[in-house]
Amino acid sequence: MYDMVPPARSLALAAIISGSSLLNRAEELPAERIYEKSLPSALTLRVENKAGDRYVGTAFLAIKEGVAITAWHVIYDAVKVTAKFSDGASCDVLGFIDYDELKDIALIKVAASNRPLMTLANNKPVVGMRMYVIGSPKGYEFSIGDGLLSQVQKVDGFNQYQVSCPFSPGNSGGPILNNRGEVVGVAAWTRNGAQNVNFATPIAEAFDLNPGKRITRWKELRKTTLLSSTDKKRNAPADESAQSAQDLKKLLGKSTGKEVTVTVVQDGQQEKFIFTVPPDFVK
Repeated sequence: MYDMVPPARSLALAAIISGSSLLNRAEELPAERIYEKSLPSALTLRVENKAGDRYVGTAFLAIKEGVAITAWHVIYDAVKVTAKFSDGASCDVLGFIDYDELKDIALIKVAASNRPLMTLANNKPVVGMRMYVIGSPKGYEFSIGDGLLSQVQKVDGFNQYQVSCPFSPGNSGGPILNNRGEVVGVAAWTRNGAQNVNFATPIAEAFDLNPGKRITRWKELRKTTLLSSTDKKRNAPADESAQSAQDLKKLLGKSTGKEVTVTVVQDGQQEKFIFTVPPDFVK
């Protein structure tokens, strides 16, 4: 025989549950409030790379003063980076502090002070939760878009957030925000050929980076890159590019019938092509 909950106690429990539900809803912010709260911490990055290409990316202030988070692929071969705030103020990005290439996340040093920091979420988001992205799609600075957390997918060996927020070149490195305006991820890449199948690196990965490391300035990065390529082969850039293309052809030629992922980074945007290599794909 089951014990019955006394009516008074049942009503009390219902009130607690109802109150908790109302509290959770009260914590949610409308999109305009999330935008207003986040905007002072958002940055448009203007990047020039060693090939002379110029493009736009996004970053956001977090962790401590003068530190911003972005996607590694946005700045990995930079020779110069400047940052712009929504109020029109600009400053130099002095270099990067720490990064994780696989997880496509980096800490950069920004020559700015007395600016608010974005709040990083402590809790994992729930599938179906409303998400927001702030960035500069196609160069249209400080734009906000929304969508849902579509799923948590294991890609490249670690969990990533699949979101339906729209990504375009210029969004990379931007914050993915939950419905309380907390950062849950960093805009990373898009699945080529699919609509709004985009991925973000969970913000928890930023906690594994060390904001206290010495800054690597862009000129040091350039020298390091040149030295490493010289150590590998004393080739001109065109020769090295041709060799890389030949290596890719050989690899694909050996992968007939297998599913492969090819990552293309161009103008600060990262796309992934996932396909099964057909016979005679490489000739």
